Amino acid sequence: MQDALYDPTAAKRPANLSVNSDLLRHARELHINLSQTLEEGLVQILRQKRGEAWLRDNREALDAYNAHIERDGVFSDGLRSF
Repeated sequence: MQDALYDPTAAKRPANLSVNSDLLRHARELHINLSQTLEEGLVQILRQKRGEAWLRDNREALDAYNAHIERDGVFSDGLRSF
C-alpha cells in the first residue's frame, strides 16, 4: 500500500547542502548515495514529526476515550470468557 506521506513520483530538484567534509569523504569512500540517503532520512523524520503532531492534535480525544474505558469498561467486558 502506498504511503501518503509524500509523492515518490514527484520530480527531483537540486538542493545546496553543507556537510561535514570528513563525513562526506567517508560516505564517498563507501559509495553511499547521498541523495537516496537524504530522502530515506527525511521520510523517517517526516513520519516521526507527523506522528507527534497527530498525538498532540488528538491528545484530548485520546484522554477522554481512556477515561471513558477506565470508568465504564468496554463493550465486550461481559462477553469475554478469558
